[in-house]
Amino acid sequence: MTCQGVEVDMRGRCSAGQRVLASLIIRLALAESFCCNCGILALDEPTTNLDSTNIEGLADALADLIEARRNSSNFQLLLITHDEEFVRKLVTGPTHPCDYYYRVAKDNDGFSFIRQCPVIDLQ
Repeated sequence: MTCQGVEVDMRGRCSAGQRVLASLIIRLALAESFCCNCGILALDEPTTNLDSTNIEGLADALADLIEARRNSSNFQLLLITHDEEFVRKLVTGPTHPCDYYYRVAKDNDGFSFIRQCPVIDLQ
């Protein structure tokens, strides 16, 4: 990691959010390097411990990745999150990467169901 152009050892000096972000960057780089035709990227609660600046940066980076893979026939992003603001930033950005998303909810009897929701509802 670098801070103001100086390389800094991350061990014992980084916040939980910085470690999460570094982990995501490393995972994305490994997937890009070793998985030539791997079409799925799964992220479970990627905004955990991130501050608002890093959440926005992650949303922008994922939107760019989606845009770069738009013409790929086998790319899918599976994103599990409770952070609705993150979803809003991701899907309503300038590249507008998708038209809908899925939400898990419970009915009146307490049973879970999956609902397809239009992105326009987030705006």
